[in-house]
Amino acid sequence: MVAQQLVNGLMLGAIYMMVAVSFTLFFGCLNFLNFSVPALFMLGGFLTWAFVQMGMPWVVAVLGALAVAAVASLIVERLTWRIQRGGPPLIPLVSSLGFLILFENLVLVRWGSDARSIPSPFGDANIRIGEVVLGVPQLACLVVAIGLVFGLQFLLARSKLGRGIRSVAESPETATILGVEVNKVVPRLFLLAGLFCALAGVMFSLSYQLVSPFMGDQVALKGLAAMVLGGMGSVWGAVIGGLVIGLIEIFAISALSADHVSVVVYGLLLAVLIVRPTGLFGDAGLGQQKL
Repeated sequence: MVAQQLVNGLMLGAIYMMVAVSFTLFFGCLNFLNFSVPALFMLGGFLTWAFVQMGMPWVVAVLGALAVAAVASLIVERLTWRIQRGGPPLIPLVSSLGFLILFENLVLVRWGSDARSIPSPFGDANIRIGEVVLGVPQLACLVVAIGLVFGLQFLLARSKLGRGIRSVAESPETATILGVEVNKVVPRLFLLAGLFCALAGVMFSLSYQLVSPFMGDQVALKGLAAMVLGGMGSVWGAVIGGLVIGLIEIFAISALSADHVSVVVYGLLLAVLIVRPTGLFGDAGLGQQKL
């Protein structure tokens, strides 16, 4: 029983981890809390369902949903960060919240507010190891999420884009003096973080076979908590925070009930922040290259 809950917690935590990493890329590099993240998550999952309903193969549907989410993320960059970065820091934050409401309501107007069931391409396939049952969709999502995080680490540490992101995280002004094209790096960062978040939405729809226009709100709130728990600006902190919150949620449901999940999760978050206000890995930000 404990082993099964442990596996379920890690699989759920993989989704929170992806969302937390997306928040971390925005905040760690730009000091920008992007409230459009829940909408990007929703677009990834909901549009996958919509495209499958149109008769598209699953692979095409996923790629189409990711493409729309990527464009949406670039629109947010252009109309929030790009044109408002010289003003008060709260303006881009509020503008991104406006995009969250806009994207959710566009989907709401087109498809309604009802939750929709989405058939999994894996069916009900599962793998049994002793008494532990591993759902193939959840297992695939966990493996993909871990692979993507390691790929992100490699990109940040070894690629030209990664060096540019770290330079901008240290200081956009200094990065410009050193020849980094900030106006090219930032859109690519939005694209990367937006795809991470949309992929988390696809993973959620694959794992739980349910989508709705507001599916991103609660998940993104847990992802935000994971980022804060791990340490704002730390990619590995976001990874650990996401997995920890996934485990806590599953064990809380098992030991107590679903009604107590939020109390346990956010109560633990507050307790950790009282003891360590910077989070578990708060000194390991993007600019410090401690990924």
